[in-house]
Amino acid sequence: MAVFSDKEIAYLGSQRLGRLATVGRDGAPHTVPVGYRYNPALDTIEIGGHALGRTRKFHDVQRDSRVSFVVDDLASVDPWIARGIEMRGSAEALTYGGEALGRGFSPEMIRVYPRRIIAWGIEAGQYSGANARTVRP
Repeated sequence: MAVFSDKEIAYLGSQRLGRLATVGRDGAPHTVPVGYRYNPALDTIEIGGHALGRTRKFHDVQRDSRVSFVVDDLASVDPWIARGIEMRGSAEALTYGGEALGRGFSPEMIRVYPRRIIAWGIEAGQYSGANARTVRP
């Protein structure tokens, strides 16, 4: 069973950017916009980029696997309809596979394993409160 609902998977597929938060060397959060894709075989989020292995986010994940990843947008401003998914969990910094995520991407990739998912505005189409659940131990 997928950790995401069918509507959440469709939403993730409709968006192009998310924000990845990592834990820096000094313990401070570091948040950056990133492109991503959902991997249905592993139920993970995969993040690639140009020279990803040289980035602070990649080194942060190598040092501390705790991450948060958010994808959100405004479906409408009148009426105000915000929707999104926040994932909290762990990530691994891989040295292979990233080149398949985009043209000119380096082989490095960050793979996010959601443990807790908080979604809003996706299942009902309007904000009706957040749907929070733990999906992995």
